[in-house]
Amino acid sequence: MKSSRRQVRRKAHALPALKFENQSLTSFGGLVVLQRFFAILRLKLRLARCFAHQTAGKVFSRPVLFLQLVLHLLLGYRELRESRYYQDDPLVKRFLGLRRLPDVATLSRMLKEADARSVANLRELLRELLFERLAQLALPRITLDFDGSVQSTTRHAEGTAVGFNKKKKGARSYYPLFCTIAQTSQVLDFLHRSGNVHDSHGAREFILACIQLVREALPGVVIEVRMDSAFFSDEIVMALDKAGIEFTVSVPFERFVELKGKIERQKRWKRLASEMSYFEESWKPQSWNRRFRFLFVRTLAKRQRKEPIQLDLFVPHEYGYDFKVVVTNKPLSPKKVVAFHEGRGSQEGIFGDFSIVIG
Repeated sequence: MKSSRRQVRRKAHALPALKFENQSLTSFGGLVVLQRFFAILRLKLRLARCFAHQTAGKVFSRPVLFLQLVLHLLLGYRELRESRYYQDDPLVKRFLGLRRLPDVATLSRMLKEADARSVANLRELLRELLFERLAQLALPRITLDFDGSVQSTTRHAEGTAVGFNKKKKGARSYYPLFCTIAQTSQVLDFLHRSGNVHDSHGAREFILACIQLVREALPGVVIEVRMDSAFFSDEIVMALDKAGIEFTVSVPFERFVELKGKIERQKRWKRLASEMSYFEESWKPQSWNRRFRFLFVRTLAKRQRKEPIQLDLFVPHEYGYDFKVVVTNKPLSPKKVVAFHEGRGSQEGIFGDFSIVIG
């Protein structure tokens, strides 16, 4: 049955008063707080600008439909058909300014009609919201972490491919490259890629583009970058140094046999922490034009015993060392450089939140 705008939409209402009393409440009562938060951000108005170039919906406007998708995720739902669980909830309707919520077909059709310009506008809006928050915090430094994350799909979705997938081998997936802000655990931007590409695919241009976005939005802030060994290359390291960006990048052992020899020949290691020691050297691979600061770090680690053992109370452990090499242009002490670089682990927590949302 078709409905008119008048039957579907309702005028915006003021926020209801919060009273902690003994009474029956909707399970989505916390939306009152989100309603106020979205009002402060003027989110509905800004979403309307993202879809202004498209023909307006006859009954449901695209900004409201997109806002429902955001709300859908915040409520803990993942599939569109799960919207039936709050289809008749009065507070959800009030939040969206509707008398009746759209069905699954309407939401699906809106997603299908979203064009490249709409996606670009939405990404620009998300960056705008992020930079507004960073400007309020007035941070002297911004740390950018770059890494890829496998996003699996069980279907033949457009743009997916079979590639390296540690958790679901053989599954089709995407492999986007993310740029995250370490200080706020937020995503600045991402590079959409299929699942069969290497980490470094398109990385240099994406990294420099993200740096330029930060410089334009927050002039004067110090930018620093952290990356793993997949991004280690002369063009990326040289580009960061030329742009005046402080960086730390892990160095892959398998590509430089000289590193193994340097570690084996080193007799004196300086103490870095209780079970860590280091030495540093100004070095460059043969194909590079200039030298950089390389930190060689070893960590005392227990070796797992593969053979069967008796169930004794005390089991002896064999000790060995784990090694890593980091290239950097930061003028800090080795201890601070290593601590800074190991902070990359926080990005895994952000990716963990992604898997909850996407999964």
